[in-house]
Amino acid sequence: MGIPIRGGSMQKRRRPFDLRRTSFGFALIALVLAGGGMALRAAWRSAANHPVAAAALTVLAFAAVFAVLRRRRRARRLAETVTDAAYGIVDAGLAELDAAEAARPEKRPEPPEAAPVDHAELDPYAFEEAVAELCRRDGCADAEVVGGAGDLGADVLATTPDGRRLVVQCKRYGPGNRAGSQELQRFGGTCYAVHEADVALVVSTGGFTEPALDYAEQCGILCHGPEELAAWSEGGAPPWAPAEERAPGLSAP
Repeated sequence: MGIPIRGGSMQKRRRPFDLRRTSFGFALIALVLAGGGMALRAAWRSAANHPVAAAALTVLAFAAVFAVLRRRRRARRLAETVTDAAYGIVDAGLAELDAAEAARPEKRPEPPEAAPVDHAELDPYAFEEAVAELCRRDGCADAEVVGGAGDLGADVLATTPDGRRLVVQCKRYGPGNRAGSQELQRFGGTCYAVHEADVALVVSTGGFTEPALDYAEQCGILCHGPEELAAWSEGGAPPWAPAEERAPGLSAP
């Protein structure tokens, strides 16, 4: 009858191969051998002159070898502890560098700038909507397009941030077609009396004739031609802003 043999009692489990510990062990052995060789060489030279001292050194050498053999396990554990501590310090430093790199705010690309709007290319209704959107951008939250049949000259109605009633007429003309004095007179006859405007504004993509500008100045109507409209669209002061903040050449309401 066979006797079962426990595999664990016959052979010890081998530890997995560790390149770092093996390299450290060989370096430690080389250091010990080099130091021992130098000590033996010095002892050999002194033995010729001092026999008693040589005998004493021999006894001490045997004692040291015996002590090393007896405590090799402890030395190996100490070496492993030192090696693990060294690699632990290195790993901790690398972890801190990784954490700092991860915590660094990511630089996001800036969004491309919006292309300027060519108001002259818009259809009349889209142009009115674009002007109303400019009013809303600059604080007229209730700006709305009211243009159409029977609008009596008002295309956009709004309330300025300081509470004044804004009435806007929009003229989407080509470069060679400027708003004339008759058109300004028709708007001037309704913007105050009918729409009760505090701020009356005419926006024309084709500009204005000189007689139209003269009439607008007499009636306190603001005129925005293509240059003033472009400046307003690109973030300039709105037409109802104080005179010193508006584009040059605009009359006060």
